[in-house]
Amino acid sequence: MASKLKTFTNLHGYTITTLLHQSRSLSSNPSSRILTPINQSHYRKRILLANLLQRYGFPPSSLQHFLSRNNHLLNLDLVETETSLGILLSLKIPQKSLVSLICDCPNVLRSEFLRKWRVPLFDCGKHGVSSSAIKSVLEHSSRIGIGPDKFYECIRVLKGLGFCDSTVSRILSSFPGVLLVNEIEIHRKIEFLVGIDIPRDNIERFFHVFPEVLGIGTETRLKPLLDEFIKMGFSKDDIKKEIAREPRVLGLELGELPRCLELINTLKCREVIRISILSEGAFRAGFEVKLRVDCLCKYGLIHRDAFKVVWKEPRVILYEIEDIEKKIEFLTNRMGFHINCLADVPEYLGVNLQKQIVPRYNVIDYLKLKGGLGCDIGLKGLIKPSMKRFYNLYVKPYPECERIFGKRKENARVNKRHPAGLWKLMKPPSYLTTKEDVVNMKSFIESLA
Repeated sequence: MASKLKTFTNLHGYTITTLLHQSRSLSSNPSSRILTPINQSHYRKRILLANLLQRYGFPPSSLQHFLSRNNHLLNLDLVETETSLGILLSLKIPQKSLVSLICDCPNVLRSEFLRKWRVPLFDCGKHGVSSSAIKSVLEHSSRIGIGPDKFYECIRVLKGLGFCDSTVSRILSSFPGVLLVNEIEIHRKIEFLVGIDIPRDNIERFFHVFPEVLGIGTETRLKPLLDEFIKMGFSKDDIKKEIAREPRVLGLELGELPRCLELINTLKCREVIRISILSEGAFRAGFEVKLRVDCLCKYGLIHRDAFKVVWKEPRVILYEIEDIEKKIEFLTNRMGFHINCLADVPEYLGVNLQKQIVPRYNVIDYLKLKGGLGCDIGLKGLIKPSMKRFYNLYVKPYPECERIFGKRKENARVNKRHPAGLWKLMKPPSYLTTKEDVVNMKSFIESLA
């Protein structure tokens, strides 16, 4: 076995390690100790394909999992696979996006598929269609079997409406399903938007911001949604104003806005927070709740838990989506907690990331490494204690932790209560002491004696 493996010593170390691991598993089974010519050919193809993918930027850490899920790629001709990778690179798709495309849709490596799409996509790339749009089109077409004729038709319709290259790229990258939307349906969407007082000059901007509206049925979703808004008591002017301000309002599901407003009405929070949430009106407040719920669901929470988190921690509604995403990524990637922990400790999303979460985590992480913790500190034990209690428990007994926890205070700039030089203006005026004043003071002191 060892002599047969030496024939591959010129290949990448990762694949050799994988092959050695597989050979050990074979040797542990007496009935599988003989490596047949078929197995030799299979392992050789696997190694050659792995090295080819690594040359085109595929991370070695994910190769074994990718190849085990897509064994059919071993049946492809290696020369044709390399040609396909060269075609994908010629479309100027970034390496990271290329790896993502191959992982999600390995069928794009089939030479017969790329032969059909090479010329149309190459021509579009010359005319300003972005690489992200090309990636989305390839991914979508490989999954549902769309041909270039649909792509040509879609480009013709969008260009015929006067849309610029950036808008066409935005629509194709965010909503590649537009390839299946016919021209009549697109014109219906435009007439619908014009009917709710969206100026024709603003239609392109509307589709650029929310291209997914092209996939929403006019009769089945959009018109019933407007009727629902009116039944909730909103005037037509308010509805048109909110849609013009934020086109994604039309992406609401039927019944979603009433549920969000019901959540706001049942919030148990300070009056200051409630006033801040409703400062731009009930309609906008309900839509902000929907955006936060969608953000939490995007990271893996179910809708019920997402609504529960927002209801228990209303300050989430006031935070920007980017801030919430940073906290969630820090929670899952750096701290190692699962997203479902937010259902039990929603307060995590209501505190400041840099001022509270990061310093506390650094202290706990340091104590873990030093063995200074008697038990595991969960997310609840990290977030729930007040600043004073956390300091007394984990920081004060350890001088080195004070340096970790106090870094933010050492570099902080102390804001003065009053501007410089104000004391000079507030200083009382001084008066010269006359001889008469001295005589009066002496007489006063003598009277006391």
